[in-house]
Amino acid sequence: MLSDEALALGVQQGQQQDLVNLVERHHDALIGYVYRLTGGNRLLSEDLVQEAFLRVWRGIDSYQYPRPFKAWLYAIATNLVRNHMKQADTRRTQSVDDEVLDLMTEPTTSVEEGLVQTEAAHDVLTLLQTLPDHQREVIVLRYYQELPLDQIAEVLGIPLGTVKSRLSLGLRRLRHAMEDSHEA
Repeated sequence: MLSDEALALGVQQGQQQDLVNLVERHHDALIGYVYRLTGGNRLLSEDLVQEAFLRVWRGIDSYQYPRPFKAWLYAIATNLVRNHMKQADTRRTQSVDDEVLDLMTEPTTSVEEGLVQTEAAHDVLTLLQTLPDHQREVIVLRYYQELPLDQIAEVLGIPLGTVKSRLSLGLRRLRHAMEDSHEA
């Protein structure tokens, strides 16, 4: 199996199948990342991810081997989300969570268990939205996308120490928000 970086080099050389392989490899995880950053808006997430892959294809010549491809891809997606959220007409709305429907049709999970899991995930997603964007991005990249701290620094274009600081502050805020929500 070729590495992401080798596939990116192949795309630079005109290998269209390498682009297909990169999309297949990263599409679902990138949707999850963008979904969390956009406050659970599935349609917007799909649109932004599609735009991210279009930008990868159009800008593949600017990819510099051996830079980790995943960090480059996530930087593109992060910037798309940031730009979208800055638009004056953007409103953060909650979309209907399709996962509830998926869980109800999943034979291995009872409806009750599925609803409890979905509710807990929705609560965390809601609390994530209370964090400043810069802290939410670091937490989602670290704990949902499982990127190492150095790659998070690269994705966001910030020093490693800043990543650690934002992660620490964000987790502390998230912990306090969770404690407050349980007390209420």
